Amino acid sequence: MGVPEPVVIRIRQLLRYAAVSGVSTGVSQVVLVVLVATRATSAVEANMIATMVGTVPSFELNRRWVWGKSGNRSLAKEVVPFAAISAAGLLLSTLAVAVASRWAEANAFGDAGRTLTVQAANLGAFGVVWVAQFVLLDRVLFRSRPRRNDSSLGFPECSMDELSRL
Repeated sequence: MGVPEPVVIRIRQLLRYAAVSGVSTGVSQVVLVVLVATRATSAVEANMIATMVGTVPSFELNRRWVWGKSGNRSLAKEVVPFAAISAAGLLLSTLAVAVASRWAEANAFGDAGRTLTVQAANLGAFGVVWVAQFVLLDRVLFRSRPRRNDSSLGFPECSMDELSRL
């Protein structure tokens, strides 16, 4: 008695999603650390730049490797919605980074302490977004057409049109 194939496929997909998140988070964190530690920009500006830089590999790797999409990208059906999801994460992380940076400076943490505090705020905010993003990518943005009725995560499937009517 082996593990059912749909379960193996879902586990493989989740592992790939986690790996992509690791790559894009690594890219973003390097940019964030360099900009915050050198005070080249404010912590908020650094967070915005770092998030935008990390979004590029996240989109491409998720689209191609996690969900197996190939061919031309649809600006309206893939790029813009992915950018909107990323913008939600950016908004939440920017708020967290702004609060963390002010708190670290008010408590005289020094450059290293401030940088680590800003990093923790950024990672915590994106951690909150991570699960919701997977569901949206899987059930809406990169879903296969036609899709079998798979409720393995317990969320109903819907198209972008159906979502806009909510």
